[in-house]
Amino acid sequence: MHKSTAFLGAAAIVLAAPAASAASPRATLVTAAFQTGGKTQALALVNQAIRSLDATLAKEPGNRDAQLQQGIAYGYRGKLTRSLGDARRGRDLLTTFANRHPSDPEAQIALGGWHLTVINEVGGFVGGSALGASKSKGLAALNKAVSLGGNRAFFPAYAGLARIALDAKDASAAKLLLDKAVRAPAPAEVDRITQAAAKRVVALIRAGDNKGASRLAEQLLPFGRIS
Repeated sequence: MHKSTAFLGAAAIVLAAPAASAASPRATLVTAAFQTGGKTQALALVNQAIRSLDATLAKEPGNRDAQLQQGIAYGYRGKLTRSLGDARRGRDLLTTFANRHPSDPEAQIALGGWHLTVINEVGGFVGGSALGASKSKGLAALNKAVSLGGNRAFFPAYAGLARIALDAKDASAAKLLLDKAVRAPAPAEVDRITQAAAKRVVALIRAGDNKGASRLAEQLLPFGRIS
């Protein structure tokens, strides 16, 4: 298993709906996760999103999108600050949301990503005992997300990247997902970002460089460029 230098895992990638505005928490979290190269800037953006989401939910506690993004955002902050409390809060928010909306692919991909990121970064024993992370739960959630997600590039792209980042020996399963992502429509920014990542990683798998594919996938997942 290839280990990241970060200590805590975060939630999965934040999802950007095609209609999301540049100032929305979704868009802010996409920028933080994929378009920043430094921890200070990334953390500032995540905190900005959390403040906005907390304010929205104080006024509209039933706002479904804000509930999901809040779980992702707290998981992201847990990763960036190495905070067990934020990591657990992200997990709990995502788990609650996924239980309420079992057919929502965004909930499944977010929860699956949270579990696998923690396992990848701190290992199964520490991740399981300290945070309740589970490789089997993570993989099951990713599989469910791909099944529910329709013909969008994001879901198989993220699932494939997460699999190969966690374990270079899982290259065959990752390749099937990444090939699917490369062929799929990419209507939103996050589809285009992860589809481009899928193309780069699957090229290494095809060339037989599974370890290189694993390292690259980890760099292309959220905050992977931040050391």
